[in-house]
Order: sequence, then C-alpha cells, then structure tokens
Amino acid sequence: MINILMIEDDPEFAQILAEYLSKYNIKVTNYEDPFLGLSAGIKKYDLLILDLTLPGMDGLDVCKEIREKYDIPIIISSARSDVSDKVVGLQLGADDYLPKPYDPKEMHARIISLIRRYKKTSEPKTPEIETKFRVDEKRHQIFYEEEPLVLTPAEYEILSYLIKQHSYSISREQLVYNCKSLKDKGSKSLDVIIGRLRAKIGESSKNPQHIHSVRGIGYKLLG
Repeated sequence: MINILMIEDDPEFAQILAEYLSKYNIKVTNYEDPFLGLSAGIKKYDLLILDLTLPGMDGLDVCKEIREKYDIPIIISSARSDVSDKVVGLQLGADDYLPKPYDPKEMHARIISLIRRYKKTSEPKTPEIETKFRVDEKRHQIFYEEEPLVLTPAEYEILSYLIKQHSYSISREQLVYNCKSLKDKGSKSLDVIIGRLRAKIGESSKNPQHIHSVRGIGYKLLG
C-alpha cells in the first residue's frame, strides 16, 4: 500500500481524492492544519500532496520546511493560478505542481510516476563487474577481449547467461532451461557446448581461466 500525506484545508476535496485513490491501494491521510501536518511523522509516508492556501501558514513555507528536513516526493495541488507560485514551489523543492481543479486520474498517474522515479534514484547502483566478456544483445554478439566470437545460437545463449550471472554457480538445469536453441536437453549436449566455448576462448577444461566446472552443481564464469 502507498501511504500519502495530504495537507489540504478543503476536507470535501480531500475526501473525494482519497476515495478515488483507495481503489488503487493508496491511503490518503489529510490534515487541514499545516502545523499538525508537519508533526504527523512525515517519514512514514511515501508522498506529500500539498495545498498552498492554508490556515496560519503559507503552503510554500510548508514546502520549504519539509524539503529541508525530508527526502519525500512533493506534489503541490493548488487553485492559486499565479505562475510565480508554481516557480517558487518548484525552486523550494516540490517535484510537481498540479493546478486545481484536476481529474483524480491525473493525480493518480503523477503519484505513481513520481514514486517510481524516487525509487529508482534511491536504489543503490549495482557496481559494474570487470570482465573480459561483453554482450551486445542488439547484434546478438559476444566479444572476448573486444574480439567477436563466432558462436552458434546455443553457444550464444549459454555463454550470455553465464556472463549475466557472472561469478555465480549456475546449475545444469538452469543453463539447459535458458538455452532455447538446445535441441537435445541432456547434460551431455551441455558439456559439448561448454567444451566448444572453452576452445573458442582458448582455454582447456583442465586449467580453465573463465568457465569453471562446479562439482555437483554446474558451471560459473569468472574473469
């Protein structure tokens, strides 16, 4: 469930939006008083919908205070049509500005888009693995030390899967399952393909540098 904090002094408007979003497993908690909204435990919410015309405190000041303290997506929802309000709101850290009146469908779309964007930027980036292999999926080509390998469809599928699972032990069953071009699904056919791949990158099964046999499991690719 997505939890939305809303600071909106029109309870009827907030209720209409909350009822619509509830159909999409989105819960809206609204505060008409901005001071109560600021003390509502903002960290537990996934997104803030903020009105600008509020009792006792301007919405732009609320936006500034929240942005200085929290990393939460902010959508300003306001009937104020002054362009300067929109510009200032975005400058203060709001992520989006949706003027009233609006269709709840549009607000739903913007919520999902904004949360998706935040999720992507907050996810830790997977460090790139240094390897002598490179897969060009568009060209259906694999390079070893930047030299193209001449591979059969089955060889390409097996090697590309090993590269994608770099340094992990992959079972024979996994390799066979992910090789759609392998007509004979037996383990002997897989061993033949592994042997041909080793030959094409210039290594032997007795002293492999890259394609290693994992006893009782299958294979893994290193380097």
